[in-house]
This record gives sequence, structure tokens and C-alpha cells, in this order.
Amino acid sequence: MKLSYSKYGWKCVLGAEVAYLVCIFGAYLPLRSTKGMELHRALLEILPGFVWGERGSVLLGTGLIFVLAWIFAVYMVWMFNSSLVSKS
Repeated sequence: MKLSYSKYGWKCVLGAEVAYLVCIFGAYLPLRSTKGMELHRALLEILPGFVWGERGSVLLGTGLIFVLAWIFAVYMVWMFNSSLVSKS
């Protein structure tokens, strides 16, 4: 049974976007030490153009995560579907 590019792709996008937004909103919660919060924010600033507190950079990050999730999905579906061996 082969995987569908569109179904798998949208599931990857949904999962990646939810994880991204949880990371963004989680960075504003004081659940960690000061150094932990600094590290959390520094890791998200790895995204190109990301600046804390700016809506435009969060939207830019959302777009980047969307593109990266689709690239991941296409690669994984291709790997899975190409590894299937049909018995003739």
C-alpha cells in the first residue's frame, strides 16, 4: 500500500505547525529557569528573520515551517513508496 503525498504532507504540516506554535507560546511561560528561557528563545532565533515579539517574524516562521514540513513529507513518502517491492 503506497502513501499519498497530499494526505501525508498535510499531516506533517499540521504536526509541525502545532509544534511550532506550542514552542512560541511556551517561550512566554515562566516554567523554566532564566537560562532555560534564554536557550529556548535562542534556538527559535535560528529561524531566518525571526525576532521575538514581532508578528511578522512569527508569520515568516510559520511559512518556513510549512515549506520544511512539505519537503520532509515528500521525501518520506518517496522513500517509503520507492522501497515497496511488488511481487510479480
